[in-house]
Amino acid sequence: MHARIIELFAYLDSQRDVLRSAFQAVPPALRDQSPTGRWSAGAVVEHLAILQPRLAGILSTKIAEARAAGVGPETSFEPLLPTFDLDKVVDRTTRATAPETGQPKGLAAADAWEALERGTPLIREALLSGSDLALNEVMHPHPRFGPMSVYQWVAFAGAHEARHAAQIRELLAELQAR
Repeated sequence: MHARIIELFAYLDSQRDVLRSAFQAVPPALRDQSPTGRWSAGAVVEHLAILQPRLAGILSTKIAEARAAGVGPETSFEPLLPTFDLDKVVDRTTRATAPETGQPKGLAAADAWEALERGTPLIREALLSGSDLALNEVMHPHPRFGPMSVYQWVAFAGAHEARHAAQIRELLAELQAR
């Protein structure tokens, strides 16, 4: 397995731990409560559960297209994460509105977490399907961050979880203040 894939898998694991910790800090009885019209902790997780399989599908398609176009093997072994501004993704001072297709539909928190756990391996599978290609050359635009490589998209998925872990911690503080 390429060093960049190993790096990204470790990053995804670490950010899932951050998200899990934030989610588990919310008492189960409060996970579906939405303070002041914001998403509940369960809705935040459902949002991630909706987007991850979609991202995996996009990445799989881009990788298949790259393979068909004859993209060569990865030649860079330098760490990827320092080259991508992850803090920009995690930073919650700039609010972002999810597209309609990424809006939670009302799954219970426990079901949302299960859906997230089912969807997560799809991103790993997509990345592994291109492990023999120069995935830094395979691009797809992000509406806010512009063109991003497959590697950057996977890093984004981890940072997106960290961003929403921070959101869950904010929600918990609001719920506890009531």
